[in-house]
Amino acid sequence: MQTSNKYDNLHKAWMYRVLEVIASNQYLSSVLYFKGGTCASMLDWLDRFSVDLDFDYGGAPENVQKTRNVLESIFLDLGFSIKDKSKNGIQYFLKYQKDENMGRDTLKIDASFPLFASSKYAPQRFLEIDRVFICQTKETMFAHKLCALMDRFEKTGNIAGRDLYDIHYFFMRGCRYQGEVIIERTHLSPKEFFLKLIVFIEKYVTDQIITEDLSSLVTPQQFKILRKVLKREVIGLLKDEIRSL
Repeated sequence: MQTSNKYDNLHKAWMYRVLEVIASNQYLSSVLYFKGGTCASMLDWLDRFSVDLDFDYGGAPENVQKTRNVLESIFLDLGFSIKDKSKNGIQYFLKYQKDENMGRDTLKIDASFPLFASSKYAPQRFLEIDRVFICQTKETMFAHKLCALMDRFEKTGNIAGRDLYDIHYFFMRGCRYQGEVIIERTHLSPKEFFLKLIVFIEKYVTDQIITEDLSSLVTPQQFKILRKVLKREVIGLLKDEIRSL
């Protein structure tokens, strides 16, 4: 996974420490299914830096607390302090030690549940840490990323420029999406959803949003090229997809 500046290398090292231990733990590796931007970047499905660790929780509901207990033991063994955590779910904000002038010092780890019935998973080897994780397939991941842009806004009122970037990257490389995921998450057909997504992007996604969220996650050269065309090209790609359905 490429980093956009030298200070991100420390954050990347801490993420990899956590991933190595989770993948090596027989219980955690059976219930935590890797997904999201960091997963995609490590598999070369994306080319940007990602700062969080996202999973789907595939274990039994009654074992959520067991999962929390195992994770918290691992975090403390690795030298993290738990800055904040969900009261009932699997979400943590972990603080690690760093030099005062080295940027971020917090790692977010999140595991979503229950699973979407339409999501598909497969084992993947992560060469950078020489470990295997059960992961969302590329088609499933792309479908969830298509839904994430509006879903994030509906849940939090926030828009992430990285969501737009990821949609663009997957489309530009000819990736397919799991249509059933879109139907399950939005209760719309892909065509109906894409029409709605275009309207949303045109209305709410601004150059300022793209700049604030994306500039620290890609190289300056990438950002210079994409900053002015990203919104227009995503809308065009969505319109092309609509015509093909």
